[in-house]
Amino acid sequence: MLAVRLDEDIEGRLERLAAKTGRTKTFYARAAIEAHLDDLEDFYLAEERLRDFREGDAIPLAALKAELGLED
Repeated sequence: MLAVRLDEDIEGRLERLAAKTGRTKTFYARAAIEAHLDDLEDFYLAEERLRDFREGDAIPLAALKAELGLED
């Protein structure tokens, strides 16, 4: 279960969209989360990798290619 507080403008827009389309507010909230969750996870993974790199824990290119299945 998840409870989300939205400002009045966003809440109103969501209510109007739901009423106009016959869908629920929950439907659209779930769709928005699903659409952006991968991007957010990728962003924080990249941020973590950059921090590791700056701290001297760089991953050699060959090892990264092997990890990603991109070997020549």
